[in-house]
Amino acid sequence: MSDDGWKAFSDRVAWDAAFHATVESVARPDGAVLALINDRNASVLVAVSALMDRRSDTAEDDSPLTQEVARLDAKLNVLMEIVNRLLLPQAGLPSRLNLRFNAIGAVLPWAGLPPVGQPVLLKIHFDVCRALPLELPGVRTPGPTDGKGFIVFEGLTEAVRDGIERLVFRQHRRQVAEARAHSRPVESSSEGM
Repeated sequence: MSDDGWKAFSDRVAWDAAFHATVESVARPDGAVLALINDRNASVLVAVSALMDRRSDTAEDDSPLTQEVARLDAKLNVLMEIVNRLLLPQAGLPSRLNLRFNAIGAVLPWAGLPPVGQPVLLKIHFDVCRALPLELPGVRTPGPTDGKGFIVFEGLTEAVRDGIERLVFRQHRRQVAEARAHSRPVESSSEGM
């Protein structure tokens, strides 16, 4: 299973960044606990996706409705930051870990990971919604041999897996768009002369 899990993980797009995250050794959750975890994860994924979506088409459409939506978006961002600071101040967050994850599993540093075969719970806090962590139950399995460990997620519903896939894909698309925008040469200033 671990080889299949690693292959499935490696074949998919993954989000690679430094997240506030923890990995805890836990007993395997029963069905009722898994249902609660999956319900919370579905809500977290909806909130994180909504808060991360930024519309860049405001320059093309300056209608009053678009301007009002932009003002509401800015107000919501301020409100979310206030709530984040009240519920979970920066000092209360776990330290950042470099990790790469998708709907199949996560790769993270060996330091502090339980032994292979141990059930774990990975909690990822996103910067846009720090107070609501994504809770991912899984098992520590053999993975890469470069000083990193691999966790295969277990018990996630198809809806949660799909939500993670969409979130990871959107982030990947944003990173590609930003890289393209930074690599374009500035041509407009030389054409005017």
